Amino acid sequence: MLAAFLDDIRDADMIAPRRMAERLRLPMSRLAKLAHLNRNTMAARPESPAVQAKLGEIARIIARAAELAGDEGRAIIWFKHQPIAGFGKTAEELVEEGQAEAVMGTLESMDQGSYA
Repeated sequence: MLAAFLDDIRDADMIAPRRMAERLRLPMSRLAKLAHLNRNTMAARPESPAVQAKLGEIARIIARAAELAGDEGRAIIWFKHQPIAGFGKTAEELVEEGQAEAVMGTLESMDQGSYA
């Protein structure tokens, strides 16, 4: 599951912003906002360590959610639409607020059998 998602969004040895936006069904401007990146920087310098780090956070969340859900499509729907208990916000909203680690923690709790 992880390999398939990453294969779809990568270009050589980096995450391709446009491909990620397409897989998440988001406009590039929304992906840039979600990742706290300038849209022009993201498009002009996708190899930048800052761009790769921010997109990598999102990729790890989607990949982990896909492992738990058994399906990438379900993971993306969860990411965008399912409020997380205790936060009252979706994973997408939390990532936009800079709380990607909290989302990963929730996914790990879910893997351990906790409901989120």
